[in-house]
Amino acid sequence: MASKKIAIGGISTECSSYSPLYQSKHDFKSIQGQALLDLVDFPFSEFDIKPYPLFFNKSVPGGPIEKEYFTQVKNQFIEDIHSLGKLDGVLLLMHGAMYVEDIEDPEGEWIASVRKEVGPKCIISVSFDLHGQMTDQIISNIDAFAAFKTAPHIDVKETYQRSSMMLSKALNENYRPYVLWSAIPVLVSGEMSSTFEEPCQSIYESLELYNQEPNILDCNLMIGYVWADTKRAIASSVVTCTDEKSGAIICKSIANLYWDNRKKLNYGMRTGDIHSALDSLEDDFSIIADSGDNPTAGGVGDRADILKVILETDLKGTLIAGIASKSAYDELTNGNQFTIGGTFGGGGPSLKLNADSVYFQSQCVIVKVNKTTIVITELRRPFHSLTDFTDLKIDLRSFQLLIVKSGYLSPELKELSVPSFMVLSDGAVNQDLHSIANKKRNTKLYPFQDFDDFVPDASNGKLIVS
Repeated sequence: MASKKIAIGGISTECSSYSPLYQSKHDFKSIQGQALLDLVDFPFSEFDIKPYPLFFNKSVPGGPIEKEYFTQVKNQFIEDIHSLGKLDGVLLLMHGAMYVEDIEDPEGEWIASVRKEVGPKCIISVSFDLHGQMTDQIISNIDAFAAFKTAPHIDVKETYQRSSMMLSKALNENYRPYVLWSAIPVLVSGEMSSTFEEPCQSIYESLELYNQEPNILDCNLMIGYVWADTKRAIASSVVTCTDEKSGAIICKSIANLYWDNRKKLNYGMRTGDIHSALDSLEDDFSIIADSGDNPTAGGVGDRADILKVILETDLKGTLIAGIASKSAYDELTNGNQFTIGGTFGGGGPSLKLNADSVYFQSQCVIVKVNKTTIVITELRRPFHSLTDFTDLKIDLRSFQLLIVKSGYLSPELKELSVPSFMVLSDGAVNQDLHSIANKKRNTKLYPFQDFDDFVPDASNGKLIVS
C-alpha cells in the first residue's frame, strides 16, 4: 500500500481591531521545510504517512491584517497545495483570532478554500489557540480539531501532536471523525480565564475526563478573543468524535460547565490603576504588568503612560521592559536625547527625555533616565523569559521593581513568586471590557449583558445535532 500523503501549514496571529497598526508581510515569520516538521514534531513515518511541509506564517499579535496580504498568502497556500496533486490529508496550524476588514471569518475562508481545493474525501485536521473563535464555516470544513488547553500557553507542541495523531489514525484506520461545536455567550479576556487559576483550572482538567467517554477523541473549550469587535467573537466548546450524538452530549456539557462558572471568572492577581499598584508595593522585588499595551495580546507596545507616572513618582531601582519605539531607537544612535511614546498611533503621552547612560544590545537600547532603566525595543516584542533579560546583560536582582507590558505573568516570571500587580491600563487591549467599543458582537453576551437564559445547542456546522 502506498504511503498516505499530507500537506502541513497555515497562518497564526491575534488581531486587535482597536490597534492602529496593520499587519503585513513584514510582520510575519515564515516557518518552512524541515523547520516546520521540527515544529510539529510528530512521527508521521511510523504511520506510513509522507508529510509535505508548505509554510506556517506566524506573527506577534497586533492590529488587523492588511486584506491584500491575507488574500495573497491564502492564494499562495492554495497554489502550493494544488502543486502537490492528490492529498489524503492536511494538517492546518491556525489561531482563530485573525481580523481582516471586510472578511468576517478569515480562518473560515482560509479553511474553506483548502477544502475546495482538496475535495470532500481528504481529511483536514486543525489546531487552534484557545483564544480563537469558531464558526459554522470552520466546523463544516474540518474533520478533526485540537486547541491549546493552557493559558499562558505551554502545550503548543502537544496540541500540534494531538491534531497530528487524530489525522494519522483517521488515515490509517480509514474512518472520518466528526467535529461539533456549541457557542457559549461569554467573552472575557485571557487574563480572566487563565487555566492556572480557578475556575478554569478545574474546567480544563475536566476536559481530560470527557476525553475518556466512549466515541470521544478530543474535547476543547475556546475562550475567544475579546479585543476584536466582530460577530464571531464568542466562547465555544468543540468536540472531535466518532459518533455525533455522543459528541453532542459532551459538547453541550462543556458549554454548560463554562456558562455555570462565568461569574467566577477573575484575574487571579491584584488589579487596579497604576497609583493603586504603586501604593501596594512592598520592600521586596515586585512585578507590575502594564496590561492594556500588552504586545502578545495585540497592543501597540509603545505607550508611555506608565513610564510617565514612574518618572514623576521618582521611584528608585525601576526597570521598564520594554517600550517599542523604532524612532527612539534611531534617535539614540546619534545621542542621548530621545522622544518616546505615542509614535505608533495607539495613544498615550509623548515624552522628551535625556538618557544618563545608553547601550545597545540585541535590537534593544537600554537607557537610564534618573533612577529608572528603560528597555527600548526596535521591534514589538514581549519580555516573558528570564533569558530576555540576561541576553541584554540585565540582572533583575539589581532592581526593586520590574514593569513589563503583559497581562497575566508568563510562567517564568510567575515562578519567581514575588508580589505582582496587573495595571488595568489604557491601550488596544484594554482590560476594562465595558469601556471598549462593542458594535458588531452578539448583543446578548456576558459580561456585556447579564442574563440567565442559556441552553446550548451542538452543531456540525450545517445542522443542529440532538
